Amino acid sequence: MRGRRPFRTTVAAAGAVALLCAGTLTGCETEGTGTSATPKPTPTPRPTPVWDRTPASVAAVGDSITRAYDACAVLADCPEASWATGTDIGVNSLALRLLGPERVAERSWNLARSGARMAELPAQMARAGARKPELVTVMMGANDACRKRAELMTPVAEFRADFEAALTSLRTSAPKAQVYVSSVPDLKRLWARGKDSALGRQVWKLGICASMLADAQDLSPSAEKRRTAVRDRIVAYNQALKEVCAKDRRCRYDGGAVFGFPFDGGQLSPWDWFHPSKDGQARLAELAHRQVTAPEPPA
Repeated sequence: MRGRRPFRTTVAAAGAVALLCAGTLTGCETEGTGTSATPKPTPTPRPTPVWDRTPASVAAVGDSITRAYDACAVLADCPEASWATGTDIGVNSLALRLLGPERVAERSWNLARSGARMAELPAQMARAGARKPELVTVMMGANDACRKRAELMTPVAEFRADFEAALTSLRTSAPKAQVYVSSVPDLKRLWARGKDSALGRQVWKLGICASMLADAQDLSPSAEKRRTAVRDRIVAYNQALKEVCAKDRRCRYDGGAVFGFPFDGGQLSPWDWFHPSKDGQARLAELAHRQVTAPEPPA
């Protein structure tokens, strides 16, 4: 009897260990196998990126900047020099970079109109959607701030509603089209660049963006208040663009890149000191290409 007692003790101890391991999630291994009782986590599959950095077609909507107004000749559109869809190799437009010279003419469309304001964007987007583009570029809002008087600027709520309607219009016919949205340029910085140019001031007297550029050398408190009000309105427009775009998985806002770009005299049209020159159009193309081809941030 004495020789069998250790055997009972060993069996009892082993049973206790088994029961303890059965009720424990971690810390026990099966002797001789080296395997843990803890299940290994299943790797999380990487989601397929929503944003395609190599779209095969581009449609551009917007205003005179996208039409390259005054970039090649006075008082004339020059769409071949457009930052978005132009064919001029000196500008090297976004579409030219993405599609190459052999496809840019057939696979890109410039649907912008000089003088357009945000209220027109839904109709432009509808025309863009009919083309079934893989990428749509949007640059709109300068004319909403550039009015005869600052009091006539488009209200922010109206601006936002029109932009929302434009995206809805696009999604009706082109639900998977990607959208690159440019910020509205900083017109007060443009005034600061051109106010010391005698030629620029003379041209601005014709009424170009009077809400910002009228009486360019007037540095009185009332003039400064007017210019600040216009700049503040542009900041609010850009915030609306950012917030509305963020609700659409296939929309990218430029993060304020165009608003913050320090255009110099050589990047402004020599005819009006307001619209981008060919060099200015090239800078816009660079900024857009950087945003469109950037990797998608991790979820």
